[in-house]
Amino acid sequence: MAHSLSAKKRIRQNEKRNTINRARKSQVKTQIKHLEETMATGDAEASAEQFRQIAKKIDKIASTSTMHKKTAARNKSRLAKRVNALTAKKA
Repeated sequence: MAHSLSAKKRIRQNEKRNTINRARKSQVKTQIKHLEETMATGDAEASAEQFRQIAKKIDKIASTSTMHKKTAARNKSRLAKRVNALTAKKA
């Protein structure tokens, strides 16, 4: 157990950050799940629009310390590859 005031404050701050970070990651995972459902239906236009929104959200999260920039780039790249394959198949 922390004894000093600064250590106690650090514990409070960590709990708050942890809650915020977990919520942000959960939002992204939920959006990705919705995108995958849309891609399963084969709607290329809706998938592309959802991907743009997810990419924006991932970039915003990567600018904080919630997600590493390279992790964000990897996730966006993998999603973009799947969305592009879907649009190429439609064309």
